[in-house]
This record gives sequence, C-alpha cells and structure tokens, in this order.
Amino acid sequence: MSATILNQDPHRIRERREKVLEVAIGREVRAHRRKQEITVAELSASTGLSIGMLSKIENGNTSPSLTTLQSLANALSIPITTFFRGFEESRAAVHTKAGEGVELEREGTRANHQYNLLGHIGANRSGVIVEPYLIHLTAESDTFPTFQHGGIETIYMLEGEVDYRHGDDVYPLKPGDTLFFDADAPHGPEVLVKLPAKYLSVISYPQTN
Repeated sequence: MSATILNQDPHRIRERREKVLEVAIGREVRAHRRKQEITVAELSASTGLSIGMLSKIENGNTSPSLTTLQSLANALSIPITTFFRGFEESRAAVHTKAGEGVELEREGTRANHQYNLLGHIGANRSGVIVEPYLIHLTAESDTFPTFQHGGIETIYMLEGEVDYRHGDDVYPLKPGDTLFFDADAPHGPEVLVKLPAKYLSVISYPQTN
C-alpha cells in the first residue's frame, strides 16, 4: 500500500478569510436568506441571478457588483449596508497575563473559593457569552456542592484533587480531568481530597438582548 502524499504545508499561514470583504458579504446574504426561509432557487428567481452565482456569492468566491448587491438587498428587504456589517465589525480579544485575572465575588466565594475572571467579551455576533475562571481551593475552603446557574460549564482540573458533584452523581477530578455539564443542575466540589486545588472553569450562556 503506497503512502499518501500530503501537499499541505503546516507552516503556511492560513488566509484570514473572516477579514475578506467577499466572505463577510456572503455570510450576510446566507444568514438573511436562511432567516427568511428563502431557498437559493427562490432567491435566484427574484433577483435574476443564477443559482451558481448565488452559491459563489454566499461562499465568498466572487466579488458582487453594487448592482447585484442592490438586487439582493431588494429581494431580502434589507438595506444594502447590511452586507458590510460583518466586515466592519471589530473582533475583540482579551489578553490576561499570569496573576492578573480580576478577582470576583460569586456565590461560591462565600465558601472561600477564589474566583479569578480571566477575560470577558460582552455582546458579540456569536450570540454567546463565555466567562473563563481560574478557581483556587485551599484548606480554608468549604465544600459547596449546590451551586446553580444557567448555561453550560466546562471544568479542567489543574492541581489537587476534588470529588465534584453534579446532580445525583459525584466525579473524582484529578489533574488533566475534564467535566462538561449543564450548569442548571446543583453542582460544586463536595469533597476536597487533595489541597491546594486549582481548576479552570469556563461557563457559556446565550446573551440576552
């Protein structure tokens, strides 16, 4: 059996396609078409553009003229400037250096659980808020297995050992272990097996308008 020849260069810098105008326009066209439950064939009939051309536009493989964009805007009943929104919108990034996470008071802090928020991005086009925390537990920490909040949570154990409760189940967490769960159920460390303990907690939930 002959070996497969791989042509991809792993050191080549990938094109930042999210910054390409054609891709941003294509994403907006597809998003608004799907939101209005319009098929490509129906959009083709209402604009006079071929299905192939619409496919190229939605995939960012062609640069549509202003006349074409105006036809699409009319068919989708949106301002033509809507197509440029994704390209013009800034994408935020948060860099938090070691030891500089903002210490916050959350419900767990009453049990001597130290929460350090590692970064936060508010309203964004993804529709999701993500909050990463670094949590420290020491000999002074109490067990607190009844924490509840909305969203999905991921825990990655970095140091120490805890028995972590989620609903009716208890999971022994050691360094390198991950626990992914619905945060609406009662949860939290039930037994502090080996201290000090440290784990990364990432909570995600839909942003509200």
